[in-house]
Amino acid sequence: MSDSNTTVFTNPSSFILLGIPGLEVAHIWISIPFCAMYAIAVLGNFTILLIVRMETSLHAPMYYFLCRLAVIDLVLSTVTLPKMLSIFWFNSREIDFSACFTQLYFIHCFTVIETGILVALAFDRYVAICNPLRYSTILTNRVVAKIGMAVLLRGSLLTLPRPFLETRWPYCRTNVIAHTYCEHIAVVKLACADIRFSSYYGLLVIFLVTGPDVSFITFSYIQILRAIFSLPTKDARLKTFGTCGSHLCVILAFYIPALFSIFTHQYGHNVPLHFHVITANMYLLLPPMLNPIIYGVRTKQIRDRLLHLLTHKGT
Repeated sequence: MSDSNTTVFTNPSSFILLGIPGLEVAHIWISIPFCAMYAIAVLGNFTILLIVRMETSLHAPMYYFLCRLAVIDLVLSTVTLPKMLSIFWFNSREIDFSACFTQLYFIHCFTVIETGILVALAFDRYVAICNPLRYSTILTNRVVAKIGMAVLLRGSLLTLPRPFLETRWPYCRTNVIAHTYCEHIAVVKLACADIRFSSYYGLLVIFLVTGPDVSFITFSYIQILRAIFSLPTKDARLKTFGTCGSHLCVILAFYIPALFSIFTHQYGHNVPLHFHVITANMYLLLPPMLNPIIYGVRTKQIRDRLLHLLTHKGT
């Protein structure tokens, strides 16, 4: 490993992932909760997909969007966790140059797609509560398919230019990445090139994605709350607001770890490196694990169908 730190590289064929710097001796213990989170994410999201497929009453726009969210969470967790666990368990730290940038692209791409699906779910709740009589005519299967395609294309195309350019930069400082996966900032810092374009393009993507998405979700819920408070009884208000509870919890599960990771990178200059790495991992691990739990617990149709499957198998 000392040779990797001192040798000069020019476009190395592979990178070396250190895992969690400073906590190498604890990698096996750290792998236990990480592995458990991954298992819950895979089992939970596949369960959501299976239940929606089997239950014809769930063949509705909200659940189609939920299935897309489950697929995204499976991709995000699978792109990072298996390699991370191989570092922890087998000290398999090498990752191919092209595989590193492929991983980086998938992380950025599906993160953008996920925020788009959260917007789609907010739109679904807005129509269901503010225009319930027109719900079936506004959110037809054709419209749902178009929204899904638009979200997919936006994520795929907006995040493509940056890794496409970055693979052509010379990487001559070192091939050692102080992280558990090919995290963007950790990778581009190794380049012997002007990386300002990458920074500016990253800000542009945030401006084109996060700003409009958060604004639309906020606007949707302002209208939803106005509609809820106009209902005549407290029970009606609570019941209607309860239909939004799952989506609100998923939004918080997605944005809070993301914001926490961003702020620790920007302002936590005195924070130990291993803390930065762990928070970056939580940003990718928590939403895929929590989303199926949130929808499974808070959505009556999914909960009832799951209980029916479990009790039916038990008998």
